[in-house]
Formats: sequence, C-alpha cells, structure tokens
Amino acid sequence: MAAVSRADAVWEGDLMSGKGRVTVASGTFPEFPVTWADRADRAHGTSPEELIAAAHAACYSMAFSNGLAKAGHHPERLNTSAEVEFVPGKGITTITLTVRAHIHGLSDAEFQKLATEAKEGCPVSQALKGVEIRLEAAQDHAH
Repeated sequence: MAAVSRADAVWEGDLMSGKGRVTVASGTFPEFPVTWADRADRAHGTSPEELIAAAHAACYSMAFSNGLAKAGHHPERLNTSAEVEFVPGKGITTITLTVRAHIHGLSDAEFQKLATEAKEGCPVSQALKGVEIRLEAAQDHAH
C-alpha cells in the first residue's frame, strides 16, 4: 500500500506582493508563511526550495543508512545537508548533498560507492531527476 503525504497551501494576491501559508497534514510542525521576498532573498521565512532541501536530506540519510546496512555495515551517524540552488527566472538549478559519516571498518572506495548508490536510489532524488544532484561524501575517521 502506498504512503501518501500531503501539504496544503493558500496564496492571496499576486506573486510580488502576495503572501501564502502552508500546512502539513501530519501536523508535525505548525502552519508557516511563505512570500516571494522570502523565496527570492532568503532573508526571513522559508521557501519551497528549503522544504525540498529538508525532504532530500532526510530521504538521502534513510536511503544511505539502508544501503549501508544491506552491505553489512552499521552506520553510527550520518550528518547530511542538502543545498537547493534557486535562480529566479530559471528555477532550481542544482542540489548539493553533503554527508559526513561515522562508520567503522568501511573502506573509502566502498563508502563512496554506497553513498553514490544512495544518491541515485533515494526516492526524492528520483523525483528530482531533472535537476543536477551533486554529492560530497566523506567519512569521519576521528575516534
């Protein structure tokens, strides 16, 4: 059975002077405002791109931890960030996933292979195939 996630948006006015609000059906976080000014200059508030970044960082972390486990490795910690670049007039141009991982007994070559497989297989990556997705993956060898 498919899992369906839902969010709702209400927008009032035109793009430049209008404003909107977004809610998520799960109620995980409260309703929040959105405006063009926040989207374009990132001074305050959130944007659709920031929400995509949050979804991508979470999804990638899950996909990578699953791939590591299936390969017989126990990920102690994955720190993932996603940066979504939005260019007004062009749209989303790139997404950069950066992951730092703490995993014992994993060669750098195998780590990079599994990190890349997670980038390709992550459902959010799959949904965003029209955008260049970059990956910067490194292991934290500190003890």
